[in-house]
Amino acid sequence: MTSTASGEAQPREPLTTWQNVKFFLSMAPQLPLVARVTLQHLLGRSEPAKYLDLRSELTVAVLRSIMQPAKPRSISSTQRLVVRDPGVRGRIWVANYAAPAPPEPDVLDALVDAVVGLRDPSSEPVEIPRPTIVPVEAEWTGYRAGATDDARLPRLSERELFEEMQKEVTSPVTILYLHGGAYYVGDPCTHRPVTKKLAKITGGRCYSVRYRLAPQNPFPAALLDALVSYMTLLYPPPDAYHTQVAPEHVVLAGDSAGGNLSLALLQTILELQRQGRRLRWFGVDREVPLPAGVAVCSPWMDITVSSPSWQANEAFDYLPPASKYHQIKYPPCSAWPASPPRRHLYASDSLVAHPLVTLVMARDWTGAPPVYLCTGWELLADEDKFAARMFHSQGVRVVFEEYEAMPHCFAMVLPQSRNARRCFDGWAGFIRDVVEKGADGMESKAVMIKARTSEEVELDFSSLGCDAEKMRDRVLAHVADPVDVPSEIVAKL
Repeated sequence: MTSTASGEAQPREPLTTWQNVKFFLSMAPQLPLVARVTLQHLLGRSEPAKYLDLRSELTVAVLRSIMQPAKPRSISSTQRLVVRDPGVRGRIWVANYAAPAPPEPDVLDALVDAVVGLRDPSSEPVEIPRPTIVPVEAEWTGYRAGATDDARLPRLSERELFEEMQKEVTSPVTILYLHGGAYYVGDPCTHRPVTKKLAKITGGRCYSVRYRLAPQNPFPAALLDALVSYMTLLYPPPDAYHTQVAPEHVVLAGDSAGGNLSLALLQTILELQRQGRRLRWFGVDREVPLPAGVAVCSPWMDITVSSPSWQANEAFDYLPPASKYHQIKYPPCSAWPASPPRRHLYASDSLVAHPLVTLVMARDWTGAPPVYLCTGWELLADEDKFAARMFHSQGVRVVFEEYEAMPHCFAMVLPQSRNARRCFDGWAGFIRDVVEKGADGMESKAVMIKARTSEEVELDFSSLGCDAEKMRDRVLAHVADPVDVPSEIVAKL
């Protein structure tokens, strides 16, 4: 069963025989791999077979072969391949909006001040890049209940599409969505199934941001675009379609690198509040208030890839484990290697351990709004558990869900699975509840969800991850070790 925005339970449709046939036909190019995985699964000789059905294990295995090719593509060709808009079709509203750059530089000045303020005082001072303030595009996304599966958008202006979408919005929820893709791929168009589903379950709408991608635009360009987008929601520019959104109706959300960016935006806002900073925004001095909450799926909290789960959980994930991650070399192209050279796609070497880049290095989350965080038995599991433990230890209300045997961003890559449906219900349910109930109406909890039954097993926050100093030492040791950080490296998150 699933819940609609009104709270009514709706039956789920089982997979048809034809759907299963189409799935297995799609695996035809990978027949040797499919045959091997199928045999191991049926004989019970693979670790995932203890927890997953055959369809799910095959999906993860094929994704692994795609994500870990013998001959990697260049960064530029990968970007061109992945970011292709398939068009808008089905039960979804999409209205594009390009938020104009504010005429004042204060939003950039404030961000740079936050980066400086959060720097480890014992570290050497470094130059902070100052990206150009540019217009930031986004997609307003809502659920279109009356459409068919193959319906196209009506021929209306973007503003008119937004107004049609608004007619179906039944909740004050506004989700500022930041997509995943390792900071170098992905787009609002690649994440429409996610934003549509979150809008449907919450009854609200998503503002899905087309932030600038690395390596062409390294840190803090994406974070600047996220901050501009947040201010755009709170204080609409003159040409905006929407009216002013109350901060208590905004939830920051994202997956993988988008989860990193969501929490980096939250940490930025917290730091600006510590500094008592206001922003000059379209001619008016504005506060930068906290959102209602943050809800992230499989967030990439450690850009340095230093946690043990990056090797230990290899059997359950499709991402390249640490041993292979460090060996990936990409053909040179216009985007990579960068000039001047650096080891990491997203940030300069001197900033990779900064707490707005590698979020596990952030020391203070005091005063943050409630946080939802889910993870699987994936390569990022240790850093996600650590983050949940850190939030809880500092008095932040946190809902943590660990999904048994699930890979990275499983709710998106295994959408037909029981746990994907359970994850979306928990993810969207948190978003709806934190807006409707407020922080005082939320309670912390940590659970592990069983793969085959969705049974919840309560977890103790103190048992999640390692302590802060141990995590910090791992990150710094990794950054300092030239063997562990080769010259050409990319994480496919």
